[in-house]
Amino acid sequence: MSTPLEQQTEEREALQSIYEGDTNFKEIDSVTFQYKYGEEDNYKSFLVELKWGENYPDEAPAINMNAFYNRNLLPAVKEGIQTALSTEADQWLGCGMTYTLFECLKDNLEQLTAEQPESAPTVALVDDGVGALKISDPNADAESKKKEPKKEHLTKAQKRRQWERTDHKGDRERGWDWVDLVKHLSQTGGKNDDSLTAAEIAASNAPALHPLNN
Repeated sequence: MSTPLEQQTEEREALQSIYEGDTNFKEIDSVTFQYKYGEEDNYKSFLVELKWGENYPDEAPAINMNAFYNRNLLPAVKEGIQTALSTEADQWLGCGMTYTLFECLKDNLEQLTAEQPESAPTVALVDDGVGALKISDPNADAESKKKEPKKEHLTKAQKRRQWERTDHKGDRERGWDWVDLVKHLSQTGGKNDDSLTAAEIAASNAPALHPLNN
C-alpha cells in the first residue's frame, strides 16, 4: 500500500501533466497549488489555493480563499465556495482529489457565483448633514452682486430735509403736501379766489418744523 508521500508524488506528476499549458493553474511549491476561475479583473473571478498536509490524501487539503486576488469577492460567496470544496473533499478521502476539487468548482461556477456582482457595487453615501452644505460658486456670487440694486447714498443735508418731512417715526405729517396744492393752483391759473384763499390759509396754519441742530 502506498504511503501518503508516494501518493502525493504521483498526484503531483499527474497535475503537472494535466494542466500543462493552462495559465490558470499554478504550482506554488511541491504541496501547494492554485487555480484561477473567470476572466481577469472580473468581479466574479476568484482564486482557490489547496495545500496538502503530511497525511494528504488521507485528510482533506487546507483550503485558502484569502488571496489578495479575492479582495472583491463577497464573504457569502467565498464561504459558499469553501463549503462546496469541503463537502466534495470528504467524499474522496484516501484518494488524490486536487484535480477533482478544481474541476468540481468549474462545473458549479455559475451557481457558486450567482450572488457575486459582475462589477463594483454602488456605495450609498450616508447623509450626515453634508447634503445641507452649499458649495459657493464664485461666478454665481459675482453675478448675484451685480443684480443687487445699489443703495442710494444721501448727503447730510438731504437726510435732514427727509427727516423734517416726517414725524421722526418715518410717517409724513398731516398737511405736508398742501404747499404743493397751492403751487398747482397758481400754475394752472385757478380763478376761484375762495378756494385759493382757503388753501393758503390752510398752508399758513400748518405747524412749522424747525431743522434739527447738527
